[in-house]
Amino acid sequence: MADAKYALEFLPQFEEDMREAVDYIRLTLRNPMAAAKLVDDAFDAIYGRLDAPTAFEPYPSKLDRAHPYYRIPVGNFIVLYVVIGRTMEVRRFIYSRRNWQAWTM
Repeated sequence: MADAKYALEFLPQFEEDMREAVDYIRLTLRNPMAAAKLVDDAFDAIYGRLDAPTAFEPYPSKLDRAHPYYRIPVGNFIVLYVVIGRTMEVRRFIYSRRNWQAWTM
């Protein structure tokens, strides 16, 4: 169903998170191919969820949130997003071994 698709919005924090990860992999680890693959994989995963972003289990939170977080694993990273109305709002791109649960709980 073409009309079932959600709008997509990327928050500045997501863009900054991704830029930091890509720069680290590209410049510090000196692996530009891995950095490019990470970007491709992340956007493929995000666009793959766009037709039905709420069909996945929301991430449990102890906080009372107006919009629950959903997560997408991408290699060693996690994409965090919320759904507001008909918009999938991509908020963070976090290294999975970082203690990201502390601020989402």
